Amino acid sequence: MPQIAQQLVGALEDLLGTRLPFRLQAWDGSVAGAPQGPALLLRNRRALRRLLWSPGELGLARAYVSGDLDVGPGEDLYTVLAEVAHFAERPEVRELHLGLGDLTGSAGRRVAAVLAKVGALGPQPALPPEEARPEGRLHSRRRDRAAISHHYDVGNEFYRLVLGSSMVYSCAYWTPEGKSLEDAQAAKLDLICRKLGLRPGMRLLDVGCGWGSLVLHAAEHYGVTAVGVSISAEQVALARERVAAAGLSDRVEIRLQDYREITDGPYDAISSVGMAEHVGSEQYRVYAGGLYDLLVPGGRLLNHQIARRPTRPGEVYRSSPFISRYVFPDGELAPVGSTVQLLEEAGFEVRDVEALREHYALTLREWVVNLEAAWPTAVRLVGRGRARVWRLYMAASALAFEENRIGINQVLAVRTTTSGDSRLPATREQWLARPEPSAAGPGTSELHVAIAGPGGAEGADLGDRPSVR
Repeated sequence: MPQIAQQLVGALEDLLGTRLPFRLQAWDGSVAGAPQGPALLLRNRRALRRLLWSPGELGLARAYVSGDLDVGPGEDLYTVLAEVAHFAERPEVRELHLGLGDLTGSAGRRVAAVLAKVGALGPQPALPPEEARPEGRLHSRRRDRAAISHHYDVGNEFYRLVLGSSMVYSCAYWTPEGKSLEDAQAAKLDLICRKLGLRPGMRLLDVGCGWGSLVLHAAEHYGVTAVGVSISAEQVALARERVAAAGLSDRVEIRLQDYREITDGPYDAISSVGMAEHVGSEQYRVYAGGLYDLLVPGGRLLNHQIARRPTRPGEVYRSSPFISRYVFPDGELAPVGSTVQLLEEAGFEVRDVEALREHYALTLREWVVNLEAAWPTAVRLVGRGRARVWRLYMAASALAFEENRIGINQVLAVRTTTSGDSRLPATREQWLARPEPSAAGPGTSELHVAIAGPGGAEGADLGDRPSVR
């Protein structure tokens, strides 16, 4: 008598009309599918039940987060995710509905019969507690606070474990001289400061300041006064502690504040790093216009934002259900061209766009290494389900960046003067140059991290570093 895996694979391949590129290992120990393919482990009948109630990505996510579905023993998570994702994109698979009510015809009835035989039919399993259920008007201030809290208020110690000592939760900048994640994050912070043209005495606003790493860097190494805002209570609490510990409370202020509530401009420069993805398309004009109004004429904005690929004509954009339910509730991605257009419509002149897609893939892989290296501690801090959410989303995102399904861009924009003056130096090399040591001003310190100058990484192999997994 065929075992469970053989029954399931046989029925599925008959329905699909093609071979599965991976193996299934069932809870009875049976294995079937592609002999050389990566293995998916069905730990119990509930894994199948979750897929029947929510066919596709969301059902797979629920099964993985709950622990009902896993990668096979000894399998590489990236290999399994890539194989499953590529299989799901096949036309014959994309057009197939695998809900119980969709299983019609002889092949569909065979699948249904197998599912009934192995005990997979039944009521919908309880949703994993890690799944977000946003309430209220989309992108209202109350709902935005709840969405941000879902992702960021899970414990600062957990984030320290994943992000490392830099406590920077955005794409790092991997230069040939850098040897570690911390070096790459310091290089990214410095790149932003140089693009903004920071000098002593300037006033910097960091929108979505996280745990304060950028405002601390800018105050210490560039002599600015800075305001960082976030609507994550836990981020703000730790950022304030870090500012006090650094002795910079007289020059750095951290606020628990929505970007729509900032009224104390003007600022000489504004940074927004990994925050605009939370704004939403309906509010983006409010976001861009508000930042424009907060800048002095000649002031610069550095907008660091994840981008999606443009949709085809007639295609409707749909966000990832896993990301929307478990990672970034209400988050939205836009093509970089749309972001540039909205910034220009707000009055900005866009002067530079730099794509850092490969850099983010490397960053995410380093975060996954950190998480896996301290897995027992991570589970103790946030629970097994949430730790599995972070592992899945970071690994899947790394693959998405590597395969150019999403990107990340730094957009440098300027509020020109009434006469049209951008107050930018004539060449990119000039406005990327670090200030002379004599211009650092009192109370600043030299940056002790190798930072590549303009063009310094040309021809470098970003992956040719043993510390990058």
